[in-house]
Amino acid sequence: MTSAQFGMVGLGTMGRNFLLNVAEQGFSCVGFDIDVSKRGLLTQEGNGLPIAAADEVASFAAALETPRRIVPAGPIVDSVIDDLLPHLSKGDIVIDGGNSHFTDTERRGVFLKARGIEFLGVGVSGGEEGARHGASIMIGGQPEIYDLVRPIFEAASAKVNGEPCAAHVGFGSAGHFVKMVHNGIEYGLMQLIAESFDLLRRGFNITDDKAADLFAKWDEGDLNSFLIEITSIVLRKKDADGTPLVERILDTAGQKGTGKWTSQAAMDLGVPIPTIDSAVAMRQISAHKSDRVAAAEKLGIVQDVQLDETLAPDTIGFIESALHLSFIATYAQGFTLLRAANEEKTFDLDLVEIAKIWRGGCIIRAQMLEQIRGIFENEPQIGNIIFADTFRQAIRTEQGLLRATIKFAIAADVPCMAFASTFNYLKAYASAKLPANLIQAQRDFFGAHTYQRIDKEGIFHTADWDIK
Repeated sequence: MTSAQFGMVGLGTMGRNFLLNVAEQGFSCVGFDIDVSKRGLLTQEGNGLPIAAADEVASFAAALETPRRIVPAGPIVDSVIDDLLPHLSKGDIVIDGGNSHFTDTERRGVFLKARGIEFLGVGVSGGEEGARHGASIMIGGQPEIYDLVRPIFEAASAKVNGEPCAAHVGFGSAGHFVKMVHNGIEYGLMQLIAESFDLLRRGFNITDDKAADLFAKWDEGDLNSFLIEITSIVLRKKDADGTPLVERILDTAGQKGTGKWTSQAAMDLGVPIPTIDSAVAMRQISAHKSDRVAAAEKLGIVQDVQLDETLAPDTIGFIESALHLSFIATYAQGFTLLRAANEEKTFDLDLVEIAKIWRGGCIIRAQMLEQIRGIFENEPQIGNIIFADTFRQAIRTEQGLLRATIKFAIAADVPCMAFASTFNYLKAYASAKLPANLIQAQRDFFGAHTYQRIDKEGIFHTADWDIK
């Protein structure tokens, strides 16, 4: 092949599947990997498609039409870029489609621009299945550079109502920042689902099969989403002896750092995202398995309590409502972080496009995102989607059911950090007055940090707090 339209360096599961997807859309492709077996697998799986495998970097680069469009796949992006540079020409395009931190994307963009090479930071969500059959693709960088690869990404993306789930979301490192926030939302939603399952199992003593039925039912309503759907599937899976497989899986959740990055970015920008923060904290707590086992034995403060075993599953609607409201709040926190980052970093983010491309292909795809898309179309300056008429009635009605869920969790001795954080986030956000006045008085007492008053303009300091 001497005129491939698209190239991939790194033919692991994600890289190979995405390249096969692109080739299947009719674009000629070439791939390279130092592992001979991976090159062979690409050739085997790509039989009959316009795809080839190169056996060295030089022949790989030579096989691409100019300007070259290359994706370095895998965790060692910098190393791949260094290997590619001697074989690239001015105007070629390097596309980082990995889970890169947005600060690394910014650094790589500057590095390549100085050498005449164009760069796009692209967030991709959907896992192995999405890479092969259609993912959600978030592109950051110069729009005119994206236009050179737009047909490829739109063709290889998921589709919702015929609309591609690929879009230019903003300038610079916007693509990877948006993907990072996507993953933070994902952390929050998954923790909320896990807490719902725990309440069903430990609070109501419901079997995994019946819990699966509930999640399947919820997926037919306002909670319709990929994560709710797969939860019902996962809970039905049995081990060889008929035991639910999920009960055999060690209760220590892994993480690749993107949730933590989201929390760190939110801290830096001064944006509250407590549901997401709680989800990150709960994964960290889950990792301390031996400490948890020891604390369970030594402290004995978590009791094995089952309440109201006679309740039928269809009477447990308050948990469904709490989960729905918490989903709204989690998306709200993520989009509020995106808006704040837009102001700080001048990404020029398109929140309508982000909501649109998150409707399909990605892990957090949900029916709710169509509502969120409509909010940003009709009220582009809205500060937080919880203010929108779209969700106002649900928030008013379901906040009481979220409170009931937390009270039930306390009575059942089941931890529910994400639910509790969501409740307090909404209550604090909707409070016209908070006790921060006392905090300001304390700060002025011990550090002369000053304060403002509600009855007069200006900055004030009290020198004689101590009345003795």
